[in-house]
Amino acid sequence: MTTSYTPADLRTRLGSGLLSFPVTHFKSDLSFDEDAYRENIVRLAKYDVGGLFAAGGTGEFFSLTAAEVERVVTAAADSAPDDTPILAPAGYGTAAAIEHAAAAERAGADGILLFPPYLTEANQEGLARHVEAVCRSTSLGVVIYSRANAVYSADTVARLAENCPNLIGYKDGVGDIDTMTRIYARLRERLTFIGGLPTAETFALPYLELGVTTYSSAIFNFLPEFALDFYTAVRARNHDAVTRMLTDFVLPYTEIRNRQAGYAVSIVKAGMTATGHPAGPVRPPLTDLTETELAELTSLIHKLPTA
Repeated sequence: MTTSYTPADLRTRLGSGLLSFPVTHFKSDLSFDEDAYRENIVRLAKYDVGGLFAAGGTGEFFSLTAAEVERVVTAAADSAPDDTPILAPAGYGTAAAIEHAAAAERAGADGILLFPPYLTEANQEGLARHVEAVCRSTSLGVVIYSRANAVYSADTVARLAENCPNLIGYKDGVGDIDTMTRIYARLRERLTFIGGLPTAETFALPYLELGVTTYSSAIFNFLPEFALDFYTAVRARNHDAVTRMLTDFVLPYTEIRNRQAGYAVSIVKAGMTATGHPAGPVRPPLTDLTETELAELTSLIHKLPTA
């Protein structure tokens, strides 16, 4: 299967709208529930989004085998309409990431999100070589994810943009305003800049002023209309509307999210349950919200006029 998006086309498309990471559906025995997953991709792809990231962080990439990742990405690519870009994950060590990139091409993905290497720390030279090797291995557009043990400096991103024609995006999961400003000032239209901090709505308005035109919304999984309304308000710089939606939902939501490590993913699956689109449990080492927390989230959702 081949993509209809060149790297340049994908860069433009990703920067034009809201992005999201669909959850990966599991059955009670924690096996992949492909039928439910496909149905959910069809549901989400009806909305006007810039792209969907299959088996990403919210999709529990870290808990999937390589074979499962390819199966999930294939299901997403098959189920989404042709004009909805599907990006696949690549990660762990360089050799494994190259294998993930090859699997993404087989699955019909339109691009790749390159996650940080597993466990080990690395210097800027090592990170640059890692990204360059993955970019050389694929014809797909590649977005690098700066977070954890793969925080890229402005000099490194500039080097990668020069050496890797199919590098199309920079996803920030750190929140370092100085670094973000330096990267954008040097590269501007060369890359699409994506906000990737947990519950990115919290940072969306200030990040827009730094040149970050889009972000990945986990909330879109279970409240797509709310997430799109929020994105529209951000792009319009409607401070009053953004502040109201932050106060009414996003900030109380993050208070629940912050109670336990790993809840940034778990709370999204809880939101799916609360809105009548259950996606099953999270896999260990994550844990699901308690029944009390699920009830609290459900009440918060039902207070919204769009729920």
